Amino acid sequence: MLTLEMIRQAKERIAPYIYETPLLRLQGLDGALGCQVYVKSENMQKTNSFKIRGATNRMLTLPKEALDKGVVTASSGNHGKATAYAAKLLGAKACVVLPNTAPKVKVEGIRGYGAEVVFSEPAKRYAVCAALAEERGFTAISPFDDYELMAGQGTAGLEILEQLPDVSAVVVPIGGGGLIGGVSTAIKESKPDVRVIGVEPANVCRYTRSFAAGHPVRLPDDSSSVADGTATLFPGERNYPIVRKNVDEIVTVDEEYILKATKLLLTQGKVLAEITSCQVMGAVLQGKLKFKPEEKVVFLLSGGNIGMDQFTKFQEVTV
Repeated sequence: MLTLEMIRQAKERIAPYIYETPLLRLQGLDGALGCQVYVKSENMQKTNSFKIRGATNRMLTLPKEALDKGVVTASSGNHGKATAYAAKLLGAKACVVLPNTAPKVKVEGIRGYGAEVVFSEPAKRYAVCAALAEERGFTAISPFDDYELMAGQGTAGLEILEQLPDVSAVVVPIGGGGLIGGVSTAIKESKPDVRVIGVEPANVCRYTRSFAAGHPVRLPDDSSSVADGTATLFPGERNYPIVRKNVDEIVTVDEEYILKATKLLLTQGKVLAEITSCQVMGAVLQGKLKFKPEEKVVFLLSGGNIGMDQFTKFQEVTV
């Protein structure tokens, strides 16, 4: 299980290896989003995403024998980059299985830390990862379905509470559930009155459909979104009950509004984040979330790994 104490221990354990990212007040977006806007800038984190928190905590809790044999993981990009970084830091071999649709900037980032990259069809990357672990004797590192990994991600929640003690709500992008599982635990076990809201793409709404069904469900293999970092097709086994317990609300957002939010954040907020991060603001632009003007709302920007080739996706949209 995941506990607040585990998250506190993770915070101490990974402190030498990560940044405490800034919490920025973006007053220029208050009008568009209808609240006092803050962003937790994990796009400015080492490896340019929150993933370094969980990957580093997981790697630091592995036995030395496992590190000596090497690690393998499946990723949409950011977790792979974080795992590659942590492995290099600890002197371990790393192999990352990526979908063949992964953005170039993420592929290059992973290779830049010396990890091997193996490509697969998006829906098959977890199976490929498991096969490589068995074949080569690697330890498989889950991108989300792991308590120590969630504990690492939860450290971002502790930082938010320290940086803005009177926060009203925290809005978090959802993939497999590692980030929101950790952050919601940190927040709800510290300040239960703070709302935690999850946002996922309407095209890949695995939690929304799972909650409607009353149990975890897997989406069709061809499900995809411009928010490539949250394209996981199923909730994590360990994540699902935590999200169910701690998250106040989950909403979906359409592709158009994810792109509108990306442009809004860049042009009016003057902050560059990857498209996946911006779905949290897209949900407000679409009217799926509404806040009061006096509420202090933190939008968690999960990453900043965006390449120039991706700008064409949102430069034509209007905000």
